[in-house]
Amino acid sequence: MNNEVLTVIAAEYAHGHTLRLTFSNGEVRLVDFTPLMQKGICTKLQDLDYFKSFTLDPFTVDWNDEIGFAPRYLYEHGTAIN
Repeated sequence: MNNEVLTVIAAEYAHGHTLRLTFSNGEVRLVDFTPLMQKGICTKLQDLDYFKSFTLDPFTVDWNDEIGFAPRYLYEHGTAIN
């Protein structure tokens, strides 16, 4: 993958603590947030209702302007799907 600016352009709830994310390069990946929910403010994501309340800002998935992840990080930790 080159150094293009990568953004999340669509997101939908998949299951558990997993989102289906579409990136600006056209790829779709499943991202399981479970490993990220163990420390600090990210423990809020353990509440499934809170987890499902995500929105999209101009670049990535966001929870209440409190929690967000770099799109490239999400891309690299996601599982590619067709």
